[in-house]
Amino acid sequence: MRYSLQEIETFLTVMELGTVTAAAARLNYSKSVISKRISDFEFSVGVALFHRNAGRITPTEAAYSLAERLRPALSELVAATESATCDNESPAPLRGTLTIAAPMSFGTMFLSRIFAEFARTNPELHLRIEYDDRARDLLREGFDMGIRIGDARDAHLMQRKLCEDRRLVVASEDYLARYGVPETLADLRDHQVLSYTHLSDATLWQFRQGGRTVSPQVGGRITLNNGEAMRDMAIAGLGLAILPGFMVSAALSKGLLRQVLPECETRPLPIAAIWPPVSPMPPKLRSLIDHLVAHLSEQKPWE
Repeated sequence: MRYSLQEIETFLTVMELGTVTAAAARLNYSKSVISKRISDFEFSVGVALFHRNAGRITPTEAAYSLAERLRPALSELVAATESATCDNESPAPLRGTLTIAAPMSFGTMFLSRIFAEFARTNPELHLRIEYDDRARDLLREGFDMGIRIGDARDAHLMQRKLCEDRRLVVASEDYLARYGVPETLADLRDHQVLSYTHLSDATLWQFRQGGRTVSPQVGGRITLNNGEAMRDMAIAGLGLAILPGFMVSAALSKGLLRQVLPECETRPLPIAAIWPPVSPMPPKLRSLIDHLVAHLSEQKPWE
């Protein structure tokens, strides 16, 4: 059984991107080279990794199983070789590639500037950043690191808390003039609330009361998959929204939104860096996480 690291990298890239064409563009090789590497790798491991039909390839179950085991193994190999080049007295420049998944709104509003500074100070390091509000599978999709807003859902991932934000219930003055200001959590059932595609209302609209978590009855006619869109709908007077402070701080200061139910305690919103377990930890990953902590843990940029 003989195979190369190039074949493994090519296989994982095709698994991540879904097509030979996309993998060829990412790796800067022709499609014929990518196809040959995949065929050679299949021959080496002795199992079909893709179904081929009319120019399209679909991973087999064996491919998914193999990719889940190979990704962390390849990450460890890369980390080991990179750490060997590091000298504490004269650290080597950070090289290679970091792939990062982050939420859309938080990323475009605050992280891009932080990532840009990191990129400027590490000119030999390649960054690939994808902003998406969906929870990404870091292992299966080949990400080195993700930014998670909210409670941890993946016990197998490592994480480091960057900061904490608070959720605020907000509405426009126009909406409150038409429908009244809710005074208690029970009043929420008489209001229109804006829902979030990726969380149920019972999970999103949670408060702390008497030492326990409560989810008041809520309902509405508008559901969105992005926090900025929810904020803009609230500004337009279409309902109450519960959103992170970073999302609404500017709108509150400009008078476009007003906080309601300020005495009702919402659950804190942790913001953390998460990554697949790898030992030793690659210097490039450790350096980026330290950079994020330095910019977010002391003074949050939206406050």
